[in-house]
Amino acid sequence: MGKGGNQGEGATEREAPMPTFSWEEIQKHNLRTDKWLVIDRKVYNVTKWSTRHPGGHRVIAHYAGEDATDAFRAFHPDLDFVRKFLKPLLIGELAPEEPSLDHGKSAQITEDFRNLKKTAEDMNLFKSNHLFFFLLLAHIIVMESIAWFTVFYFGNGWIPTLITAFILATSQAQAGWLQHDYGHLSVYKKSKWNHIVHKFVIGHLKGASARWWNHRHFQHHAKPNIFNKDPDVKMLHVFVLGEWQALEYGKKKLKYLPYNHQHKYFFLIGPPLLIPLYFQYQIIMTMIVHRHWVDLAWAISYYVRFFCTYVPFYGILGSLLFLNFIRFLESHWFVWVTQMNHIVMEIELDHYRDWFSSQLAATCNVEQSFFNDWFSGHLNFQIEHHLFPTMPRHNLHKIAPLVKSLCAKHGIQYQEKPLLRALLDIISSLKKSGELWLDAYLHK
Repeated sequence: MGKGGNQGEGATEREAPMPTFSWEEIQKHNLRTDKWLVIDRKVYNVTKWSTRHPGGHRVIAHYAGEDATDAFRAFHPDLDFVRKFLKPLLIGELAPEEPSLDHGKSAQITEDFRNLKKTAEDMNLFKSNHLFFFLLLAHIIVMESIAWFTVFYFGNGWIPTLITAFILATSQAQAGWLQHDYGHLSVYKKSKWNHIVHKFVIGHLKGASARWWNHRHFQHHAKPNIFNKDPDVKMLHVFVLGEWQALEYGKKKLKYLPYNHQHKYFFLIGPPLLIPLYFQYQIIMTMIVHRHWVDLAWAISYYVRFFCTYVPFYGILGSLLFLNFIRFLESHWFVWVTQMNHIVMEIELDHYRDWFSSQLAATCNVEQSFFNDWFSGHLNFQIEHHLFPTMPRHNLHKIAPLVKSLCAKHGIQYQEKPLLRALLDIISSLKKSGELWLDAYLHK
């Protein structure tokens, strides 16, 4: 009898009405010290918990005061597991008369996109082929071995050294695409194993930090090409991107560099310096300042392995120069591939679009071929990757026709280009922004 009575009390408590909120109230809580967000019409206060978020606190902050349902589903393959962390954060729900989406986001596009994702799940497109990823890892290790053998057998002359550097730059670029797969939890069903292998690939094979990458890259996916939210468009006054920033800098007479020539000096300070200078410094400082000791240990294991391998051939100073030359080569590869899908697209302040529309506005594709797939780590399917970041890359081409159909239905442009055109468009985009800046600087 007592047990039954307790159950009745619990049921009464559970049936008690939850507090309800309007979007006007929710949107007030979008501050650094006060963050609410909405998932499936439930309202959560994530202010304190955001600092413990594995993807970083900023990615959550970017959705404060908004509906984050599709972003939440996109980043977390195991929804049942992560929902356990949401329960203590629940403070209420949307008022019945309130729409499920904020800022006038399209309910029809959102519904169609969610149906598309359900179709992808029914097609098993989120199931990975482990042999595919094993072969990717194997071909990286084979390249590392060939590089060492080249110097070992042919000596440390200029020609063997250059050949070795290009082989190692290729293996580094491919390891970069592979760590990207594990970082997005797209290989193993259990997130734990993805995290472990991610640390190995980005740490031991590349000398970088998994936590640094997560914190930076998830912001990019959450709000691509959005100023003050996507770190990939934070150019530290070196470049002006898109139309809004170019005009804003011009009107305010900001001239840190001659931006009308940025399409020229891009070749000098963009691809050559991003990885060997900016990223390398940022990664090391992030690990030390934020005490990411596990990541630091993995990174140290890379440097120990590299110097133990090549100091016998080049000495300490020679090996250090050799390492930076490899990163100089890799940096060119990385910058051109990553910018061909984004820098040419809309780069703006946040317009609070629905998930589908926001990703299409910021991404474009490059035509499929065996070489393009390998060269870009399947990021030639940038649209599909941004819509479904946990989908294994070998399945992206399968969902692409359905994405195109949905774009056609809603009149949204789906851009796909040849590889060379996509690369040339980077320069055209920088030139256009530079010209907009100069016109505004001189005449407004």
